[in-house]
Amino acid sequence: MSANEKLLDVDHVTVSFHIGNFLAGGQLVAVNDVTFALYAGKPEIYSIAGESGSGKTTLANVLLHDLEPTEGKVTFEGRDLSTIKSRRDFMKFMSQVQPVFQNPFETFSPLRRVEEYLIETAIQFGRAKNRRDAAKVADEALHQVGLSLAEVSRRYPHELSGGQIQRVSVARALIPNPRLILADEPVSMVDASLRMAIVNLFKKLRDEQKVSVIYITHDLATAYYISDRIAIMLRGVVVESGPVENVLGNPLHPYTQLLQESVPKPAASEREQWAQHIELGSTEVREYGRLGCKYAGRCPHVMDVCKTEVPPEQEVEGRTLRCFLYHDGAMPETAVSVQTGNLETA
Repeated sequence: MSANEKLLDVDHVTVSFHIGNFLAGGQLVAVNDVTFALYAGKPEIYSIAGESGSGKTTLANVLLHDLEPTEGKVTFEGRDLSTIKSRRDFMKFMSQVQPVFQNPFETFSPLRRVEEYLIETAIQFGRAKNRRDAAKVADEALHQVGLSLAEVSRRYPHELSGGQIQRVSVARALIPNPRLILADEPVSMVDASLRMAIVNLFKKLRDEQKVSVIYITHDLATAYYISDRIAIMLRGVVVESGPVENVLGNPLHPYTQLLQESVPKPAASEREQWAQHIELGSTEVREYGRLGCKYAGRCPHVMDVCKTEVPPEQEVEGRTLRCFLYHDGAMPETAVSVQTGNLETA
């Protein structure tokens, strides 16, 4: 693929589920018209941030080809994922797109030694033909995450720390030589010091191994620290997306402003100060069924149109935005102070 070609193209993806019984049930739109792309020649960390119930994991399942979208499509290296039917094609896809999940202790059986997973992965994806060669491949992958096969050999998952087992999980994902890693809440189960080690590992993979990362999180602090671009999801809708410095450094959507107010805002050169656990607001399930803007029930700037119509996507100040405050390019009467990060009247 050329540098300007799309590595991953998410094209107006919608995922709906039927809820309730057959006669009285309705539709829950878990992912609503999501579009973004990653490019082959520009490895990056693209974060998808949202509170619990925002649709992040549903979207992750679509990107991993575990779930078919109701509308829209996802293409990877030019191939529509819906055309992947055979096990051979699926294994080829998985060799290029690898997941890292939230709880590594659920990924590995407590009754099986850790190195067996690594050796099996190396053979399964054709990186080695026998156990001896697979052990070398596993050791190389472990060295990329600051471990070695000698450190984990003959040990069970419970004999490793949370940070160690999550790094083993990343090493396992690296064995097939993927071009994209999808990390779904990968640091939520470890403490602050280990959290930084793991997010720094993703930056290292981007910079040294040229691996792109989709980082799914409810932690704005680590998202700001490691992201190149970020998308803010609310009840299945991406309400604001773009370069992380724009979206979190100077948010325009009222919902992003609310989230940003809960996080201390250092200078760009002091991103490490963001490396603390900041959770987004609590879930409000009723917002999924709301007409119009999903944030209308909580927004301090709500207008009548917000309650009945879905805001269209617009390009405003270097990011994509869904908000009627900026309709047709007009700037609202409220603005975010770059110095304080608080809402002020202009």
